[in-house]
Amino acid sequence: MPVTAASALDATTWQSLAEAHADRADAFTAGRRERRSRQQKHAIEDFLFEYYPVTPAALRRWHPGVGVALEAPALHACWRWYRETDGVVALDVDAFVADRGDAVRFIHGLLTATLGRPALTGCFGLHEWAMVYREADEHRHPLPLRLGSAGTDAVVETHKIRCTHFDAYRFFTPEAVERNTLRPTRESMTAMEQPGCLHAGMDVYKWATKLGPAVPGDLLLDCFALARDIRTLDMRASPYDVTTYGLDPVAIETSDGKAEYVAQQRGFAERGNALRGRLVEVCEALTA
Repeated sequence: MPVTAASALDATTWQSLAEAHADRADAFTAGRRERRSRQQKHAIEDFLFEYYPVTPAALRRWHPGVGVALEAPALHACWRWYRETDGVVALDVDAFVADRGDAVRFIHGLLTATLGRPALTGCFGLHEWAMVYREADEHRHPLPLRLGSAGTDAVVETHKIRCTHFDAYRFFTPEAVERNTLRPTRESMTAMEQPGCLHAGMDVYKWATKLGPAVPGDLLLDCFALARDIRTLDMRASPYDVTTYGLDPVAIETSDGKAEYVAQQRGFAERGNALRGRLVEVCEALTA
């Protein structure tokens, strides 16, 4: 359905939505911005801005989403993939799909396939342990190992590793690669991704960023919030000692730790699937 002046959000409404979005984004990024001013690192939170290279400034930029028009004048008119027609500003879907159509179709296929699979539990976050297996001197994060090198290696050696996510698997140490029961590849992502995977849950935010202005602001920040919460569990269950950040470990080498991890894993799978469904709707609106 074409957007018209009659259906456009008036200036007061869309400006209020944009301001609320910016305030919410600023709250999410306050720690990151403050640390950068002091050139300090944070092993947990910095991941969300380095692995997913979206700046705090970009995160606070509000988009109305596909099919939602804004009463002109709107600053969006000078942004890429927007156009002003008959006094309203909206995403130019044809232009966006012409540039990003392959990505839209890939994301739609990946998220739809993931939604169609059960959430697998039982991995217990061992991907992080496999990334430091038999590396005594240097680790990915400047934090001590909670059990030491020997204790960490023993956990890896006494558990079965079942990582389905290529972008976690590719960081395994050479000695840990052969211990994984699966061989995920970039090409097999659509065939292997499943909603119980913490990294797949964090990547819901990545796919939202790849869809850019087609994603309404509230959905983007909901995806960021999920990634932030999952990242916290990811590191609490990792071999690293995160107590300096005021966090208690999830000791997955124990039965209680495993139970806690699985309970949170299932909750994140539900949240992730709800957001995947919303992103699928965005993709379908773009290609309709």
